[in-house]
Amino acid sequence: GLSGAGGTFNETVVREMAAHVERPVIFPLSNPTKHAECSAEEAAQWTEGRAIFASGSPFSDVDMGDGKVMKTNQCNNSYCFPGMGLGIVSCGVMRVTDSMFQAAARRIAEMVTDEQLAAGQLFPRL
Repeated sequence: GLSGAGGTFNETVVREMAAHVERPVIFPLSNPTKHAECSAEEAAQWTEGRAIFASGSPFSDVDMGDGKVMKTNQCNNSYCFPGMGLGIVSCGVMRVTDSMFQAAARRIAEMVTDEQLAAGQLFPRL
């Protein structure tokens, strides 16, 4: 979501998603937190902690109370843009291409282990 409309991912919508897949992907990316389409706690509650959750604003991991924790991820440009900017300036790049961003995204994805992915962690720790 990038709607900027808090609550857009309501209980009905999230539960419907969760009814069709084991790990529903919930990405409330709007900022600030009050504009997020849903909170981490809501996604955890409505999916019984099965959601793969990434947000534009920081949310804490959610303790499900049964020894299980639903991981949260903050998905923003802090992973890619600083390195891209440094490389562009350092090398005097005149044109930034989609393939440059794709290469950066692939490298970031390679930094996450299978164990981290299984636990719902989508990005390496900053």
